[in-house]
Amino acid sequence: MHAALTIIFWSCLGVVFCAYAVYPIVIGILAWRFGAGHGAAEIADENLPSVTLLIAAHNEEKVIEWRLQNALALDYPAGKLRIVVASDASTDATCGIVRSHVRAGVKLLDYAIRRGKAGTLNAAMCGIDSDVVVFSDANTSMRPEALRKLVRWLADPSVGGVCGRLVLTDSAASTNADGGYWNYETFLKTCESRLGVLLGCNGAIYALRRSCFAAIPDDTILDDMMIPLLARLRSGCRLVYDAQATAYEPTAAGIGGEFARRARIAAGIGQVVKLLSPLLSPRRPMFALAFFSHKLLRWLSPFLLAAALISSACLCGQPFYRWALAAQLALYATPLLDLRLRFWRAAQMFTLMNLALMVGICRTLVGSASPIWEPTSSISPPASAEPTRIAA
Repeated sequence: MHAALTIIFWSCLGVVFCAYAVYPIVIGILAWRFGAGHGAAEIADENLPSVTLLIAAHNEEKVIEWRLQNALALDYPAGKLRIVVASDASTDATCGIVRSHVRAGVKLLDYAIRRGKAGTLNAAMCGIDSDVVVFSDANTSMRPEALRKLVRWLADPSVGGVCGRLVLTDSAASTNADGGYWNYETFLKTCESRLGVLLGCNGAIYALRRSCFAAIPDDTILDDMMIPLLARLRSGCRLVYDAQATAYEPTAAGIGGEFARRARIAAGIGQVVKLLSPLLSPRRPMFALAFFSHKLLRWLSPFLLAAALISSACLCGQPFYRWALAAQLALYATPLLDLRLRFWRAAQMFTLMNLALMVGICRTLVGSASPIWEPTSSISPPASAEPTRIAA
């Protein structure tokens, strides 16, 4: 029994270490050694494709005016840009605010029946015939040149989707530690893009060739992962990441808001694995490595950490495992005390992220996950699209 518990403890910690530390090193080396050049030429106005900026919204009266002003100020030829807001049965003033911008070229799709974001996007895409669709959120603002940066990649017919860079701004609560984590994720996205194995996009800013879009199940939760990867799976197109196509979005206010957001995201993991399991095929070795290491191992981490905690508790008769147990308990207790220290915030984020993953996956297993989302904007929008303090 002692030997078995020892194996469980070290195996579980080893797998988690590989997911969070070894994989970034491996993917970084592979991208440096085998990655493609990462650049695309600017496109003259007359050669730019037609674009629809599609914004899904539900009860976003606090931010929708600000969002539309930002969209209308984008640097893109007016005759080639259409702005569409798809309202998922909003019951506040969202639709009225959007209608006030119809003369400026904004189109409202007012759906009376609540169906969730995936269902709303599926319905909206049925009426869109532009060359390119750029997906975004109501609480997101984009830099003026963002659309041009995204679509320049689509001059290459092998590219079907482009993920932009999401910069998180500090909320009023200023208790979110996503900055370091988001820089870490940005590094992984850049490396995976260079190797042609990008694993999804940021829902706040990504472009997709209209011909590559395939409807996703209406109960999908991780739409910004499912839509691009399903497009790749069915059409064979490439997905790329462009750090120069920038959007800004406020973080969830407070630790509780961030936990709820991540738990909801985690609830969609089962859907992704079920529909996109072909991406683990050995016929796609690089993609299988990225999907297994960056996603599957990360999703299993909270359960592995729990197993390591239990095994170390069973072995605490030995001094080393007693100290290991104390260290784990100290790590998992960090959310109980809010210290404004970088390493403390990182420990908080790691703990909350894994706990949220566990809660979200358990919701999926018991069938309580829902595709219905609520707006996370609990603060007034910033005065400009540029944050005063950048979190990533």
